[in-house]
Amino acid sequence: MTENDHTDVTPENVPAPAGEVRQVGERHGMFGVRGSGDTSGYGGLTQAITYPGDAQRPFGGWYDEVADALEEATRAAGAEVAAPRVVIDRHEITFHVRREDLPAVVQVLRDDARLRFELLSGVSGVHYPADAGRELHVVYHLLSMTHNRRIRVEVTAPDADPHVPSVVATYPTADWHERETFDMFGVVFDGHPDLTRILMPDDWPGHPQRKDYPLGGIPVEYKGATVPPPDERRSYN
Repeated sequence: MTENDHTDVTPENVPAPAGEVRQVGERHGMFGVRGSGDTSGYGGLTQAITYPGDAQRPFGGWYDEVADALEEATRAAGAEVAAPRVVIDRHEITFHVRREDLPAVVQVLRDDARLRFELLSGVSGVHYPADAGRELHVVYHLLSMTHNRRIRVEVTAPDADPHVPSVVATYPTADWHERETFDMFGVVFDGHPDLTRILMPDDWPGHPQRKDYPLGGIPVEYKGATVPPPDERRSYN
C-alpha cells in the first residue's frame, strides 16, 4: 500500500476517542452489584460508566443513506416518529428511537426498498441502573441481505414502566428473543403472542441478568443435587 492509497485503517474494536463519550455513573466491582458477596476477585475495582456520544452529520458512507431513507419513509407513511438519535461506535451504527415509535420504525426498515432490513437476527436486553429513567435498554440487530448492511435499533424504558411494543408481527424471529429478554431482564413486550419465561422456571423470582440481581446466596438444583450458592463456596476477601 502506497502513501497515496492510505485509508482509515483504525481497528474496528477501538472505542470512541476521549471527549466523544458521556459519563452516567460509576461502577464498583466487576459487575456493579451491591448487597451480595463478590466472588469475582474485583471487589475493589472502580470505573466510570460511559456511553458513546451522539454522532453528527455527515455520518459517512451508507450511514447517511440509511438515515435519510428512514426519516423520509416514516414521514411519508404518516408516522409521528421523532428524529432518531444516532450513535456510531466501533464502526457500527445504532438508531435510538422512542419506544412508542418502534413498530412504525421497524415496519419501514423492513419494507422500504431503500432499506430492506429483512432479517432481525437478535434482540438484546441491557440493564443500566445509573441511566435514570431509562434503566432498561432493548437493542434490535437488523440485517439487510439486499444491500449487505447491518444496523441496530435501540429503545429504552424505565424500571417503573418496563413496557416496550413487541415487533413479532413484523419480525417473527423476535418471538423467542423477546421471551428471553423478558425472562432475563423483566422487559414486558406488549402485544407478544405468548410472553412467558423461556429459560428459567415459571415461578423463578426476579430476572437474573439485571444488575440488581444477587450474584450469590441462591442454591441451584442440578440433576437432583443441590449446589451451594457461590458466596458459600469460595471467597476472595
